Amino acid sequence: MARSQPADVPVESPQVGPRGPHATLALAAAVVLALATVVAFTLVPGRGISTPSVVRALPQWVGLPWPVQGQSSVAVEGLGTIGSRGEQRPVPIASVTKVMTAYVVLQDHPLDGTAADNPTITVDQQAADESFSAEESTAPVRAGQQLSQRQLLELMMLPSGNNIARLLARWDAGSENAFVAKMNRCAHALGMTNTTYTGASGIQDSTTSTSDDQLVLAQRAMAVPVLAAIVATESTTVPGVPGTVKNTNDLVGHDGVVGLKTGSSTAAGGNLAWAARASTPSGPRLVIGVVLHQDAGDPPARGLRAALNVSHTLITAVQDALAQQTPPPSGGGSSGTAVGTSPLPGATTPRRA
Repeated sequence: MARSQPADVPVESPQVGPRGPHATLALAAAVVLALATVVAFTLVPGRGISTPSVVRALPQWVGLPWPVQGQSSVAVEGLGTIGSRGEQRPVPIASVTKVMTAYVVLQDHPLDGTAADNPTITVDQQAADESFSAEESTAPVRAGQQLSQRQLLELMMLPSGNNIARLLARWDAGSENAFVAKMNRCAHALGMTNTTYTGASGIQDSTTSTSDDQLVLAQRAMAVPVLAAIVATESTTVPGVPGTVKNTNDLVGHDGVVGLKTGSSTAAGGNLAWAARASTPSGPRLVIGVVLHQDAGDPPARGLRAALNVSHTLITAVQDALAQQTPPPSGGGSSGTAVGTSPLPGATTPRRA
C-alpha cells in the first residue's frame, strides 16, 4: 500500500484487575516491559551525539523507528501503552496544551452533536483585539460576533487560535486563571504527575509536560466523540470567518490519521499528539501517540516539520506491525490506560502555537 508523504505546514495509571489468567498475562507483560529497556546514543544531524535515549517497550516494539530526539509514547487500543522513548522530564508543549483546554470545556459543557446542545458564545473585545497579533497563531474574529461552542472549538483546534483558547477559558470559568486551575485539577485527577499548565493556549513556555502524560490525555480526548470529530477534520468553514479554516496537522486524512493536535515554539520545538486507525487480524484498532521536543531551539516551523515527519514514520511502522501481528490474548499488553477509555467522573470541577 502506497504511503503518502507529509507536506510542509504553517507554523503555528496502571489498572488493577482481579487475579486469574488475565492478571497473570498482564503481570508477565509488565515484567517483560521492564526487561525490554534499551539505552541508545544517537547521532542527530547538525547536533552531534545526543544524550542517552531510553526506549521502554515490549520486545516486539523496541525496533520501531522511535524519534531520536525528544520524547515519544504510543498506545494501541486493546493493548494499552506499547512503549516510549526519551527521558520523561517536563518540557514545554506549546499548543498541544489546547487538547486539555478542549477536554475541560467539553467536560463542563458536553456537546451531543445537536444544534439544541450547542450554546452560542459572544466574541469579546479581547479576543477580537488579539486576532491581530503577529506574535502567535490566532483566528480572525470580531467583537460582538456570535459563534457556537463547536465553531469556537474548531477555530481553536484546527488553525490553533490562541485568542480562541483564551476566549473559551473566560467563557467557561470567568477568567483564564480560574480556567487554568481547572486544567491542573484535571491533570491531577488523570494522574498526569509531570504536567503543569500556566495558560489555556500553550504560548507560555512555563506550561510543561511529558509524552507519557500527554498520551494519557490524548486517549481521554479521543474518547469524546465531538472532540474526536473536530480533530479529524482537514478543513472547514465558519460563518463570519474569512476563507477556509485549515488543520495545522497536515497528516490528517492520510494513512488513517484522524487527529490530534500540533504545537510549536522555539523553546518547545515541534510537537504532535496524533491518532490513527490501524488494521489488525482481529479487527481495526485506534493507535494514539505523542511526540515532543523535536528540533527545540530552532525556528518553530522547522520543529513542527520534524515532529510531523517523525510521527508519520512512527505511525506507518506501527500500522504495518499491527497488520502482521497475531491477535493478542484477551487482557494482554503492557500496563497503562487503554485507548478509548471513557473519561473519569469528576475529572474537573466545574508565530508560535
